[in-house]
Amino acid sequence: MSTTTIAPLLSAEGLTVGYEQRIISENLNVRIPDGSFTVIVGPNACGKSTLLRALARLVRPRSGQVLLDGKSVASLPAKELARRLGLLPQSSIAPDGITVADLVARGRYPHQKLLRQWSAQDEAAVADAMQATGITPLSGRLVDELSGGQRQRVWVAMVLAQQTPLLLLDEPTTFLDIAHQIELLELCRDLNRDKGHTLVAVLHDLNHASRYANNIIAMTDGAVVAEGAPSDVITEALVEDVFGLPCRIIEDPVSGTPLVVPLGRPHSMDSRTR
Repeated sequence: MSTTTIAPLLSAEGLTVGYEQRIISENLNVRIPDGSFTVIVGPNACGKSTLLRALARLVRPRSGQVLLDGKSVASLPAKELARRLGLLPQSSIAPDGITVADLVARGRYPHQKLLRQWSAQDEAAVADAMQATGITPLSGRLVDELSGGQRQRVWVAMVLAQQTPLLLLDEPTTFLDIAHQIELLELCRDLNRDKGHTLVAVLHDLNHASRYANNIIAMTDGAVVAEGAPSDVITEALVEDVFGLPCRIIEDPVSGTPLVVPLGRPHSMDSRTR
């Protein structure tokens, strides 16, 4: 995997998106800082994944545009976009009977040309991606036979094999146990810090977002309500306003980032405490 990457500029201007007759977000303006690990947070159905899909050109805007290095993504050929932007969607379906290695190798498709044969560079990219996600021992297994967590890591490896400077990840920790969640988020942080990739992820866990991201976008009701460094965005007031969750924010003893401690609902004393 290349160690030198130029992070692209990704932004949305005046974006209105929706499905059929339903508008999800209207006149949305978003800029993804170059070289950042940006995490989008917010309650269910607030428009997080729709925004990510629009940035990846999977949802056509009703109005406005998504720009990559100043060019509308709508104007870019599919292979050119795929060489610059990799996407891990919320749910993916592998072809029947495909092995792990073959599925990860599909991440090299944007780099293939009519007369270009499979190369040592392709082979190395696939091997590096599988090693980074801890799935090398699974390379000969059928994807259909894997657990949900294993399959998720295979899909992440396929996106990594694409070797794009920009990665979009829609709830990448889905199906992963806590240990693999941390492994994946630390891999994302390494890709950002050490390899210069720009990452944009949708996460539900505010504490994970605070620890691993260096830029957070908070959304509710299809609108961006705050963005910036975790210490500026993840506040008691915002968590209660956006999620309806009373909490206390303390310092994470490991990372020094904001740590959300829910207060929960007050409980009346039972007979044991009377």
